[in-house]
Amino acid sequence: MTEPVTKLTLANKITLIRILLIPVFIWLTLDYIRDFQRGQGREWERLLAFVVFAVASFSDAVDGYIARRYRQKTELGSFLDPLADKLLLMSALILLSIRFKEGSPFDLLPLWFPILVVSRDLILLGGTILIHMLTGHATARPRLVGKCATFFQMITLGWVLLKIQQPSYEWPLYAAGLFTLVSGMWYVFDGVRQLSVAEAKK
Repeated sequence: MTEPVTKLTLANKITLIRILLIPVFIWLTLDYIRDFQRGQGREWERLLAFVVFAVASFSDAVDGYIARRYRQKTELGSFLDPLADKLLLMSALILLSIRFKEGSPFDLLPLWFPILVVSRDLILLGGTILIHMLTGHATARPRLVGKCATFFQMITLGWVLLKIQQPSYEWPLYAAGLFTLVSGMWYVFDGVRQLSVAEAKK
């Protein structure tokens, strides 16, 4: 059960730090790509970008544990935590998928992967809005399969940042793709169930 926002909890503060790390990660990665395109890529910048990404990813588990362990679940945290996850994931996904005209220093992700991830999230967002419009409320409960999808997505992005070449990162890539697809189907079925329950109560 979430409590109304009265003050920032430790879990909230960790989530906010994660959000603040995202522009740092973007800047480091873009600067490394620009330097590479000029023929002077600085590897320390890429490694620092990976460290920032890894710390931000790991902090998701930390703030979640603290919120559960010390009963610090709040409405603010329920909003900020998934927002921070999506901002971090999407920024890394775009930077490591985009085909720059001048080239990229990374072994870029296959296009089907960002298309799958973005499509699932758009369907989830659109479905949530639609259900809320039709029933007056919508619940998007976190599922284990969704958490597995996020975990393998982050692992895949981290491996690309570390420049671990294919086929080395193919197993987490395909695992991420599978869990993303299954979780998307699960959320669709869950949305249909919510609509059916709401219809039955009329």
